[in-house]
Amino acid sequence: MAWFLGNLRYVAWTSVAIASLFLIFFAMGVGSWGFDTQAFWEAALRWLHVLTAIMWIGHLYYFNFTQIPNMPKIPDEQKPAVTKVIAPAALFWFRWGAMATLVTGVSLAFNQGYLLQAYTLGAVPFDGGVPFTDNKVILIGIGMWLATIMWFNVWFIIWPNQQKALNIDNKYPTLEASAKAAAGKTAMLFSRTNTFLSAPMLVAMTGASTLF
Repeated sequence: MAWFLGNLRYVAWTSVAIASLFLIFFAMGVGSWGFDTQAFWEAALRWLHVLTAIMWIGHLYYFNFTQIPNMPKIPDEQKPAVTKVIAPAALFWFRWGAMATLVTGVSLAFNQGYLLQAYTLGAVPFDGGVPFTDNKVILIGIGMWLATIMWFNVWFIIWPNQQKALNIDNKYPTLEASAKAAAGKTAMLFSRTNTFLSAPMLVAMTGASTLF
């Protein structure tokens, strides 16, 4: 088994393949849902949404609870191993995990028919009904807005500033040390902001499915 477990691609893609087979078997074989049913796509999108969210928030917590607090403890001659190798790789999965989470989440809300209602926090009623009556939609809408703000922070503030601070892909080879330090601080503050928003966001997301 070492040849299999020693290769991350084998492990990851096989895991996804088995999960997909589970989904297809229990949806189409046991649940009698077809690929053309709303229920099947709800299950598929919800799985992908949770999977990619784990990738995103997992890396967010890695940066804030592991990498950033421990960087001062690393000798200066060893820090390039983190800033030049580990951090850029982590930022790749971090930002694309955020993108995939947003896309699958919006797709799931659209599939379930509450996308507009959630983003307007219930101001737009379902099928001409009375607005502001569905607390579930309002709660999931709060979660969606918090997640959207977090996604925006990742792509338009944290990532550009990390590119400057770490000179990723050698895009800023002549940037002054003071500018790099300022960019790193900005990225850290907005990453910390996302950490602050993450717990309320997760309560809104999970609570909408369990409290109502």
